[in-house]
Amino acid sequence: QVQLQESGPGLVKPSQTLSLTCTVSGGSITTNSYYWSWIRQPPGKGLEWIGYITYSGSTAYSPSLKSRTSISRDTSANQFTLQLSSVTPEDTAVYYCARVYVATLGWPTDYWGQGTQVTVSS
Repeated sequence: QVQLQESGPGLVKPSQTLSLTCTVSGGSITTNSYYWSWIRQPPGKGLEWIGYITYSGSTAYSPSLKSRTSISRDTSANQFTLQLSSVTPEDTAVYYCARVYVATLGWPTDYWGQGTQVTVSS
């Protein structure tokens, strides 16, 4: 059973960098056919894809967030990390990490973390 757990500060000041880590258990982040995503949900809004890192370490980001986003990984710890710079209150959201299976049509997301609330406020 794959499990994902987000961790990081729940409160970030405007203009600072938000940093969250997703720790994966029950499966390796280097296993072929899986990408590892970050998604967020602002209050009262739908899910927003932020970006992913592949099993080989390549990355892709949402065009609207690309200039402020970086996703990296620590394969020895089986973790991947989101950094979002220059945050504003509009970045307040529940942040999720998730696993995406890319070896089939539709790229289903098969496992999610429980989500972590991040509030941007001074």
